[in-house]
Amino acid sequence: MRKLILGLFGILAAHAALAAPQLDKLTLPKGFHVAVYSDQVPNAREIALGAKGTVFVGSNSAGKVYALADSKGDGRADKVRVIASGLKLPVGVAFKNGDLYISAVSKILVLRDIENHLDDPPKPDVIYDKFPTETHHGWKFIAFGPDGKLYVPIGAPCNICDKDQDYAKITRMNADGSGLEDVAFGVRNTVGFDWQPKSKQLWFTDNGRDLMGDDMPSDELNRLTRVGEHFGYPYCHQGDTLDPEFGQGKNCKDYTPPVYKLGNHVAALGLRFYEGSQFPANYHGAIILAEHGSWNRSKKSGYRVMSVHLNGDKVVAYEPLLEGFQQDEKAWGRPADVQPLPDGSLLVSDDLAGAVYRVTYQKP
Repeated sequence: MRKLILGLFGILAAHAALAAPQLDKLTLPKGFHVAVYSDQVPNAREIALGAKGTVFVGSNSAGKVYALADSKGDGRADKVRVIASGLKLPVGVAFKNGDLYISAVSKILVLRDIENHLDDPPKPDVIYDKFPTETHHGWKFIAFGPDGKLYVPIGAPCNICDKDQDYAKITRMNADGSGLEDVAFGVRNTVGFDWQPKSKQLWFTDNGRDLMGDDMPSDELNRLTRVGEHFGYPYCHQGDTLDPEFGQGKNCKDYTPPVYKLGNHVAALGLRFYEGSQFPANYHGAIILAEHGSWNRSKKSGYRVMSVHLNGDKVVAYEPLLEGFQQDEKAWGRPADVQPLPDGSLLVSDDLAGAVYRVTYQKP
């Protein structure tokens, strides 16, 4: 427990002293390029796109929500506005019908008609305020599904504990905050999900528990095939390993295994399906995901952006797209989310450097 607490303090300290983006240390596959979209976004986390091209970014300990605008069309935000502040871990942002939805631990807030009021943002309306108040895994990535509902996870309020079905799950609600219902169980802490465009099925990352050693368990890439599926936590990890405490009397076969094991303690966060045409053809339909990076592993893992190439529901390749955020066990950046733009380029948020990057491709 002491190691866990010290690790969390280390994370907060790292965020308090933001590192500058070091693009010269980043590497990408041939033909890909990366540039700074904005370096004025402290604690940059989830990214959402407005109907008029505004890039909205939530934050963690900064307590702010940002609106980024590229009015010149040169691939760099020339204006960064703070449209909400003083919020509690407003990591999640989701845009629908002109309104920006924001997660703030126990609450879901909304800024109405926000793109027409970027210089004079309205006071956030509260549409739901009954989520748990614990901040341990209390920050929330949020997104609207193909069904028009807002999906909101409730992370486990601990490293490992059994809270029945009150925590460690994904819920959804109507856009007005009504009709809350459970969707998936046994999900320790998902901070990234998206829907496969053709199947409309939900795919999500899940962070594995800590304090089982450097190499156990793996973070997960999961796929929801039916409402009510259970993905194992806290009883079974990575689909095949019973928990030393809570796994007694359980069987991993009773739970849905991950589609793919992403790696030990890589802290897989935001993910999106890439449907653009700028990247090479083999990226079309692939999942792009951000690995925030380990915090308590003796040798760092993660700290990169990965591409997950699929054949149907099977992973056929899992490859780096953007890496170099840490060298010699020292990190200057931590990817948190990814978001394709209409032109086919890709935004990547970095909450350690307080920046958003833009990845582009030109055929060599």
